[in-house]
Amino acid sequence: MTQVKSTTSSKSNETYARIYNVVRKVPLGYVATYGQIAFLCGFERHARQVGYALAHADETLMIPWHRVVNARGEISARGEAHWLEVQQQKLLDEGIIFDQCGRIDLKRFGWKVTSLPPKLKLKHVYINS
Repeated sequence: MTQVKSTTSSKSNETYARIYNVVRKVPLGYVATYGQIAFLCGFERHARQVGYALAHADETLMIPWHRVVNARGEISARGEAHWLEVQQQKLLDEGIIFDQCGRIDLKRFGWKVTSLPPKLKLKHVYINS
């Protein structure tokens, strides 16, 4: 199981590990929204929890956190302004294109989940976009 910073509770560790495992599935050249990740984890309507988990992720976990954006296809603000440029550059390096307003076309670059690995399958998750 994935380890997270020890400042989180056991339940948070399990929740965060589940989120990290789903985020690791987002393919190169695609993005997912916070809400989409939450839904795939079985935490429907808890997109902020995904943000909290990614904010607590240790760099050694090798999570492609930069592939997660908000529902408008925008990079969400973080505590330090330079992270916006870091995330944007990582996405540009993977071939993601931003429009004039700094948005990503989710129809073009959004992760379209057609099936989930057996360990992630949840009986209420069906996504075919």
